[in-house]
Amino acid sequence: MAADSATPTLERLLRNRIAVEGPLDFSGFMAAALYHPESGYYARQARQVGRGGDFFTSVSVGPLFGSLLARRFVRWWQEAGCPQYWRIIESGAHDGTLAADILAALWQLSPAAVAGLEYAIAEPLPRLQAAQRETLQPFAACVRLLADPAELASQPLPGIAFGNEVLDALPCHVVEWQADGWHLCRVGCAADRRFCWDSVLPVTDPAQLAALAPLGGGFPLGYRSELRTGFGGFLAPLLASLSSGLLLWLDYGFARPEYYHPARQQGTLRTFSRHRAADDPLHAPGEIDITAHVDFTAVAESAIALGCRPLLFRNQGSWLTQVAREWLLAMEGRPDAELLRQFAMLTHPAQLGGRFHALELAWNDPLPASPSAADSHRLAIA
Repeated sequence: MAADSATPTLERLLRNRIAVEGPLDFSGFMAAALYHPESGYYARQARQVGRGGDFFTSVSVGPLFGSLLARRFVRWWQEAGCPQYWRIIESGAHDGTLAADILAALWQLSPAAVAGLEYAIAEPLPRLQAAQRETLQPFAACVRLLADPAELASQPLPGIAFGNEVLDALPCHVVEWQADGWHLCRVGCAADRRFCWDSVLPVTDPAQLAALAPLGGGFPLGYRSELRTGFGGFLAPLLASLSSGLLLWLDYGFARPEYYHPARQQGTLRTFSRHRAADDPLHAPGEIDITAHVDFTAVAESAIALGCRPLLFRNQGSWLTQVAREWLLAMEGRPDAELLRQFAMLTHPAQLGGRFHALELAWNDPLPASPSAADSHRLAIA
């Protein structure tokens, strides 16, 4: 790796840390590569999404995705008794495009719902927050931009916390199965100053051991995968900002049995740059996106431990089709070709509909509904 690369400050920072502290846990490396306030991938620019960026999301398909989310949110608002004041908290809002699509649709679907709505976006990176402010200027009256969702906890409201492709960007550990159990993979520097996998140490952290315990053993020697133990810390401030409500997470990932299948021997860790996927997460930190699939069972278990109740876990195609039912019926006889094209891309099992999943959870919800047997089985929640 050249010393004069586009992110010398970040590379030098990481090398200095390794020189002082020794090899780094990959979660620390990933956190710096993505979220360093000056040189991290998400701090450097706000236009990585879309055909001209590094990766393509459901938001890139067009405004229909946000419109369908708005329909789900209005339905929750109605089922909650149409609270006069309520809140939507979006995590990982990027440049605010999805928020703008949702708010535009909400105005059309239910002006009464928007009248008492606070749409909050928690974004600590100044460049992204500036992009959100610009994008959402037409909706400034109901939008609140803040650095930390904990700022909302002093006045919790009923509402919704959600994110599209945010959980996959949370830093993760890399673990490897050896003859004596699970080991933690760490990042060091080679003689040519390139970052490399340096060493593995037996896992001793209680939180990591507890998360790995349900996996058992019997994996092939050298089997690698990812482990996230921070879901509870991510969810807790969001829940503290809602007196009751709905949590919705859309992302690519699996339930635990699929995620840690013995045949998936190299895990799901990937990088993206200019729509090209690669498998070296140590290359060019700060210049490329780093991501790993989501263990939705771990997300649900963390939410349950905080008092939430799982409602459903479906692939995105099935979930959006259910949400869009009334909209689809209303289009009978007068179809909109462009919107139907967007819907097909969002729901087709060979495209976004099969690769992504939706997880819904209830928070302080008095309704007696429970997850279906199929959903509970897929999440493998005891």
